[in-house]
Order: sequence, then structure tokens, then C-alpha cells
Amino acid sequence: MILEHALLSVIPGKEADFERDFRTASAIISSMRGYVRHTLSRCLEQPSRYLLLVEWETLEDHTHGFRESADYGRWKALLHHYYDPFPTVEHYTEVPLPAKEADRP
Repeated sequence: MILEHALLSVIPGKEADFERDFRTASAIISSMRGYVRHTLSRCLEQPSRYLLLVEWETLEDHTHGFRESADYGRWKALLHHYYDPFPTVEHYTEVPLPAKEADRP
């Protein structure tokens, strides 16, 4: 499982429009091969900043499957004009941690 992380700085005053268009764009990303789920969270301290987390089955599902798809053009048209600056996207993989004592048999 791959976790995509994008910190989105939306142009101040455009937050409501961005959230509306993101709801539409959610249908695009959720239809992609390898998509698992996503969340969008708004920052309390900086209301024009959002955190997008997307789970993918593989890195290639995002970097090739989604970004090279025809639907990515629709995603870009809906959302990319809201960002200033344009976000950096990073990918993470989970680090296995020991189970809590209470979770052990």
C-alpha cells in the first residue's frame, strides 16, 4: 500500500469553490485502477491549506495509471488553478511497528 501526501495551498478566498470542485474531482480519482481511498482535511490554523491523502495499491497506479490517464486532464482542469504555490506530492510506505500488548494473543 502506498500513501500519497499532498499539502495544498489554495488561493485565499477560493476555499469554497475549491471544496465544491474537489467533490466533483473525487469521483474521477476514486474510479482509477489501484485507488483505495482518499481524505481531504482543512487546516485549522491556516484555513486555505489542505492535506490530501490518497491510498494506492502501488506507486505506479498513481504515477502512471492516474497521471497518464485521460481523466487526469479533467482533474487538472478542475483543481490546479486553485493552488499557489503548486503542491509537492510525496509517496510513503508504512513502517511495520510492533503490536500493542493488548492486541497480542
